[in-house]
Amino acid sequence: MIFKQSVRAAMLALVLGVCLWLGVGPNLAIAAPLSGAESSVQDRVQTLPDASLELKAAVDRTLTAIPAGFYKVDDVAGLKRLQADAQAQVVDVREPAEYAAGHIPGAINMPLRTLAQHLEQIERDRPVVLYCSSGYRSAMGVVTLHLLGYDNVQGFPPSFAGWKTAGERIAK
Repeated sequence: MIFKQSVRAAMLALVLGVCLWLGVGPNLAIAAPLSGAESSVQDRVQTLPDASLELKAAVDRTLTAIPAGFYKVDDVAGLKRLQADAQAQVVDVREPAEYAAGHIPGAINMPLRTLAQHLEQIERDRPVVLYCSSGYRSAMGVVTLHLLGYDNVQGFPPSFAGWKTAGERIAK
């Protein structure tokens, strides 16, 4: 439980760190335009305020402590195992037209842009696996749900494309 809370806190810190890194806030060297080839990322990182460097170090420590596979199901066999053994809830975060054209059997459709409006449909007592067409939207969904307190959510990076490439059955 403490680890899961730490992961949630780290994700929030990561988002805040990215905002700082991208120039939200005063006096960040990264927000200044590049001045030619002599500018390097290292030069800019060294000019960040101490608080930003401490935040970066804290985020780095937390992210390196995350066990391998914590946020993802690596392959089609792993997803099928989760579906069979743990009755994983599979959520397709693509748009309704994409879902209607074909989806992983047993998956429910919950487009990423409406995810927060349908939290009551997301199980908390069994694994939840998100997928999309390429992995981008599902990754955003996993981060969002972890920040909202769902510690049972993973992404499926092979995505729907990986499922099709593996020759698996497609529901319509």
